[in-house]
Amino acid sequence: MLKKIAGNKAAIVGFALLYLAFCISYIDRAAMSLALTHVGKEFSLKPDELGAVLSIFFLGYAIMQIPGGWLADRFGSKYVVIVTIAAWSVFTILTSQAWSLVSLLAIRFIFGLAEGGFPAASIKGVSELVAKPNRPKFTALLTSSNYLGSMVAPLIMAPLIISFGWRHAFEIVGIAGVVFAVAYFLAVPYRRPAPRAASVNGKARTPVRDLMKNPLMWQLLVVWFGLSCVNKGLDSWMPTYLLQQRGLDLKAVGLLTPVPFLMATISTAMGGWVMTRFFAQREKYLLMASATLTGIFLYAMYKAETVAGVIFFQSLVYFFKSFVLATVIALPTKVLADDQIGTGIGIVNVGGQGAGSVAPYVMGVLVASFGVYDAAFNFLLVMTAMSVVVAATIRTPAPEAAAQAA
Repeated sequence: MLKKIAGNKAAIVGFALLYLAFCISYIDRAAMSLALTHVGKEFSLKPDELGAVLSIFFLGYAIMQIPGGWLADRFGSKYVVIVTIAAWSVFTILTSQAWSLVSLLAIRFIFGLAEGGFPAASIKGVSELVAKPNRPKFTALLTSSNYLGSMVAPLIMAPLIISFGWRHAFEIVGIAGVVFAVAYFLAVPYRRPAPRAASVNGKARTPVRDLMKNPLMWQLLVVWFGLSCVNKGLDSWMPTYLLQQRGLDLKAVGLLTPVPFLMATISTAMGGWVMTRFFAQREKYLLMASATLTGIFLYAMYKAETVAGVIFFQSLVYFFKSFVLATVIALPTKVLADDQIGTGIGIVNVGGQGAGSVAPYVMGVLVASFGVYDAAFNFLLVMTAMSVVVAATIRTPAPEAAAQAA
């Protein structure tokens, strides 16, 4: 697929660095999930308080989705990407200096704000590098870096936490992020956005307002909210669940946790191709089937009697939910105008990151209330069912009709 841009060395470098930046962002955010048990012990935190620590990051992250996309549409992706990478890396370092629950919550919230502009800006960066017909494929390929980063995170963070303690582990990965931001600044040229048309057919252009009135954006937001409750809930709580309920140690968790993310990396990378090749104008069927299979295997995962069964079914959960991610992120790049892509991705991703601010906390409250994980996993199943129902209502406009509407 990369042969499509092989004639442009700067484009290849830009795409590769965006991919690596996404990996780093997921290593930084997965660090807290892996360190959660150590942090909880040091600060004597209950499950609902730990859930709040996880969720408050995603609250800040969700708040910045639309502003980050708008800034990238308005000024180009390069400087939004650089500022967000540098800012979240600084707050990764500052996380290591937390001295209480309140300080930890404040730092994690600002950490989320700092990183929140990155996803939409990075997808906007892809639209600056790749012609429109190929954007869904490259967007899905870039998004697969989320899971590659999550897969690599335990292999990096678990040894660092074991060897140096959780505070020094955060310092190490934060410094690496600052260095990467400098490298991105030096390596990637600035691409000035094309001037916006002031009007179309005599009517004033209002790209953001048009997007807010587009039902497809809100349908995708809700679908991704439901599946992201599964995504963020499992990402946040599976390490603790394996440690507390399945009796594993941190080393074993570090070795087993990456397996589902490998499956997610594969399915997300191929999701854009599957969408455009087999489900053109029928994307809702891909969303419905993937969400349904996610729910089936989620139930099987929780009911599995062995650790091997848990990991096997979790891998299938991650495989099928990642087709949903690939589709909800790739579809806007197919149907939206160029100056709406960043903002559109931001709107859809509000659903995903809003789920991140809800699911970990709700699961923590349910675990604290009932003492077991049954209610927490039932909550995830309900969210999956909601995604299936909303996906059934989607009607994708033809690219020509979408272009005329834009």
